[in-house]
Amino acid sequence: MSVAAPSSAPNTPSLLQLFLAFVTMSLSGFGGVLAWSQRILVEERRWMTQEEFNDAYALCQFLPGPNIVNLSVVFGSKVRGPAGAAIALIGLLGPPFIIVTLVGILYARYGELEVFRRALTGLSAAAAGLIIAVTAKMAKPLFTPRFGPAPLIALAAFLAVGVLRWPLPAVLAVLMPLSIFLAWWVRR
Repeated sequence: MSVAAPSSAPNTPSLLQLFLAFVTMSLSGFGGVLAWSQRILVEERRWMTQEEFNDAYALCQFLPGPNIVNLSVVFGSKVRGPAGAAIALIGLLGPPFIIVTLVGILYARYGELEVFRRALTGLSAAAAGLIIAVTAKMAKPLFTPRFGPAPLIALAAFLAVGVLRWPLPAVLAVLMPLSIFLAWWVRR
């Protein structure tokens, strides 16, 4: 029976392993790669813990550009430096670039066929299901035995934006400083 390496001494992927992992993510995640990145990096390869993934993803949301692209660069850089960042980015963006170019050519030629439109509709429903599943997995660490303010802030954000339809910038302007203060207060 083998024991997984602790998070302080993670299993560091080679450049090839890093490239193949991000290629796998990009080819698996039609309509969104977040679910696959969490599954591959945390559950399958165990290169990150769920908390490390959440922290890295939270950082990537504040950086300009697509979150998953930022995550590939941040993670690749963390484990293999600049070469790792480039390899992860190429692995993530290369296959979809080729596929979307080919699909665009096919759509220009056959886009009016009903079977083609139905296939795209089915894929979008599957992508929505994956996003819901990964959101539930990412929320799990919020509900640890040490119940703190994080679930309350998440619930307040959901209610304010999702139910009451308040503008996101205004909600963030209030909840971000409040959540930072509460996190500091709980940890001191």
